Amino acid sequence: MGSLVEELRRREAAALAEAGRLRGLIEELSGDLARAEEQASRLAIAREEVTRVLGDPVVPVPDRDPAAVPQPAAPVGALLVPQWHEGAVASALPQPYRDLLEVAADAGRPLRAAQFCAAMGLATGKAQVEGARSRLRRLAARGWLAEEPGGLYSAGAYAGKAPGGGR
Repeated sequence: MGSLVEELRRREAAALAEAGRLRGLIEELSGDLARAEEQASRLAIAREEVTRVLGDPVVPVPDRDPAAVPQPAAPVGALLVPQWHEGAVASALPQPYRDLLEVAADAGRPLRAAQFCAAMGLATGKAQVEGARSRLRRLAARGWLAEEPGGLYSAGAYAGKAPGGGR
C-alpha cells in the first residue's frame, strides 16, 4: 500500500509543478498582451492627434443610436474607445474596456487599478496593473468612468448601466 501512496504523491508533485509552470507562462503572456494593447492604444492616440493637428475635421458623435451611424473601419490592431454620451452602449467598446466598466458598476465605490485587476481575476503584477491603469485613464478621459483623487476610478456617468447598454 505504501508504494501506491508514494506514486500518488509523486504524481501530485508533478501536477503542481506543471501548474506552476503554466501559471508563470500565463503571467508572462498577460504582460506581453498588456504591452501590446498599450502600444496599440498609443498609436491610436497619436493618429488622432496627427489628424487633429493636420486640420481634418473631427466628426462629432450624434445623439442618436451610434450603431445606426456608419463608422469607418478601425485600423488593424487599434483599440478605439469612443467618447461617452447619453445613450452610448458599452458594446461599442473592446472587451477589456467592457470588463472594467462592469467591475466599476458592480463595485459601487471607487477602486484602484490593482483592485480592478483582482476583481477581474487577473494577476496583479506591475505589467497587468499598468495596462489596466492605462485603460482606466482612457475610459475616464472619454467620459465612461470618473477619475478621483488618489488614483481611484468609479462608474461616474456610466453608473448603473450594464456593459451591454442598460440594465
